Amino acid sequence: MTTRLKQILLVSVGIVGAAIMVMLGLWQMQVFVDQGNRGVADRAAQPPVPLTDHLGDAGAVGDIYGKQVTIVGRYLDGQQELIPTEGGWRVLAAFEIADGRILPVVRGLASAPSPLPALPAGERTEVGLFLPGEGDPEPGTVGASAAPGELGSVRMPLLAQRWPQQLVPGFVTLSEPDAAQHGLAKAPVALPAGEGAARNSGYALQWWVFAAFGLGMAIKLAHGLGVRERRAQEAAALASLHTDTTQGAGPASADRKESMS
Repeated sequence: MTTRLKQILLVSVGIVGAAIMVMLGLWQMQVFVDQGNRGVADRAAQPPVPLTDHLGDAGAVGDIYGKQVTIVGRYLDGQQELIPTEGGWRVLAAFEIADGRILPVVRGLASAPSPLPALPAGERTEVGLFLPGEGDPEPGTVGASAAPGELGSVRMPLLAQRWPQQLVPGFVTLSEPDAAQHGLAKAPVALPAGEGAARNSGYALQWWVFAAFGLGMAIKLAHGLGVRERRAQEAAALASLHTDTTQGAGPASADRKESMS
């Protein structure tokens, strides 16, 4: 087998091995993402707990984001917003809890901006998913095309400008049965992306490091073969030149000896 063919085989093996390790790394990363998403979904599926048990003073919130909560209070007249989304409008209302703070509550999804079902009167107990405030809507989404004066998402700073009372740092989207009691469909909920297991992200990084190392070693070995072949060829050429010089000098020396005698 020629050195060139050996080099090609070494680099090919390195490339195949690196590709396999890159794929293993991608698989580990997908496991990382899937575990995080399953964790978020499992958290959202837990039985509801009272929200007020996890609200502290000065806006402090315990480990309650992403969980189903039970809320007790009353809706405030005249404090309701429409947020355009896929399939209709989310109906966001101000819900006053026992300590006087205002909790933004997405009552449900309306197919048209009017007429809207009236706000329920009196004290109510509702169940929904508690999430932190949303950021700016993604470009190209329905929320991003909201008209001036409309909310494109549940943004707490904007709500604080519209609703003068102290806000709870988060909002609730009512469950399907509770939204139905308001005469609305359940509004869509975007669960946050989960973090997954840190060990899986570490395994993914290790596979990619191994891939780079393996490919680098294959290239280095192939280069070493080429260097050794060149050195062997140079040594053979020098040896051949030395032999030719020695053989060429032999007859000339004999002629000089004969002439001297």
